[in-house]
Amino acid sequence: MRPFQEYAVWQLGHEIVLDVYAATKKFPREELYGLTSQMRRAAYSITMNVAEGSAKSDSEFHQALTVSLGSAAELEYQILLSQDLGYLPPDAYQALDSKVKREKRMLVSFMKALRPRPTRRPTANGQQPTARAGTEA
Repeated sequence: MRPFQEYAVWQLGHEIVLDVYAATKKFPREELYGLTSQMRRAAYSITMNVAEGSAKSDSEFHQALTVSLGSAAELEYQILLSQDLGYLPPDAYQALDSKVKREKRMLVSFMKALRPRPTRRPTANGQQPTARAGTEA
């Protein structure tokens, strides 16, 4: 178990949170409890789940990363919506969208690395079992 701050996926996620907070400060006041709040929650959910998962078993960490990936997908849409509503200028949209897409790729890669690999146990005679038709070994 490493401190969550050492994970590159958390570090990029933290950058995204800071960028989202900066960008949403400029949103219309009527969005404070709507899109502004939703985007901020989705952004920090990514890093909070990485932090929480880092203190757990690999399988629980994998599940936490799955939740982070869902939050990242949610944020990706919210960024697009913000641009379409005219709240985010094109350059800010591009920068945030690029970071979120990179974060999603990193999360998927990390999840693959944590996924347990099936192991084959030797049989009583010390040989590896063979696959039977219709089953996976």
